[in-house]
Amino acid sequence: MKRDDTCPLEQVTCCQEVVEHHDPVDASAAPFQEGQVLDGRFVITEVLSRSGMGTVFKAEDKQYGNQLVAVKVPHLEYESDPNFFSRFQREERIGLELNHPFILKFIPVDDKSRPYIVTEYLKGCTLEHLLKAMRPLPEKDALKIASLICEALQHMHDHGVVHRDLKPQNVMICCDGTIRIMDFGIARDSASRRITRVGNSNSMGTPDYMAPEQVTGKRADQRTDLYNLGGLMYEMLTGVIPFQNDNPWAALNARVTGDPVAPRKLNPELSAQAEEIVLRVLQREPADRYESAAAMKAEIDTVDHVRVTGLADRLQEPTPWTPSLLQRPLVLAAALLAPLLIGILVLSFLLLRRHVGAP
Repeated sequence: MKRDDTCPLEQVTCCQEVVEHHDPVDASAAPFQEGQVLDGRFVITEVLSRSGMGTVFKAEDKQYGNQLVAVKVPHLEYESDPNFFSRFQREERIGLELNHPFILKFIPVDDKSRPYIVTEYLKGCTLEHLLKAMRPLPEKDALKIASLICEALQHMHDHGVVHRDLKPQNVMICCDGTIRIMDFGIARDSASRRITRVGNSNSMGTPDYMAPEQVTGKRADQRTDLYNLGGLMYEMLTGVIPFQNDNPWAALNARVTGDPVAPRKLNPELSAQAEEIVLRVLQREPADRYESAAAMKAEIDTVDHVRVTGLADRLQEPTPWTPSLLQRPLVLAAALLAPLLIGILVLSFLLLRRHVGAP
């Protein structure tokens, strides 16, 4: 596949004036502060982000001429969790295996005093931030971004890696006109276990972009990543996510039982060919999607020649969502409170009995 590694987004209008952006972060609780040195090599200069799982720092790598890097450090309470630690190690292993200009570069570190991951430092903003400023994106721009992501996905899939969480927050639009796919926290490779659970669920991924097989707990493969990309394309081209619903249960049910609203109904300026690509990759059955990221990229790059098969005219309305008993608020509240109420009644009975039987 021919590509321009140096500045692939040069002709993408919406990406020509990208500025660096980081959400405000409370650094007071971070494990390291500005000026501290991690393992005698990484000089902490700034806290970039902080989540419930860990903190990402901006740092200077003394071993390589103080080049800027990002250091991801998990919270101490998770370091002793075997499942989390295994997943953290897998993320680093997968990152180090991949070598592509459109994928975040991981930096090997041999001796560590504690678990952490080091990657290249990227100056720019996420696709999520870009979409907050402009939505929908011009069709030409959205297709170019999707084409570059396809190329990165094909490299991953060729190395047996399935990302499983492709979303705007995990796509970086860089100030130098390049792009990166990031965050391999729930990625799977050939050395991974068959199913990795998050909490009490087999579902992996972010609900707004999850494929039907992720919702139902089935095994994800490369076509799952293509579905995730389809959800991202849908948002870039229409300005909204597919299956938008304030009720997350209803949204998940919709993607398993039906099809999204035709993109051209939301954005009449969209070409029928671009709509065809999006609807094909958002098919519920993996076998009905593109067989590979390379095949999808080929159609995106020659969008004017895409054959329109009328998918938009054969969309199926999702079946209405009927909550199970445990998903109904009143029933759930009653189920949770019932043991407490029974305990209070039993205790009251015993106390009353003791009082009546007292001389």
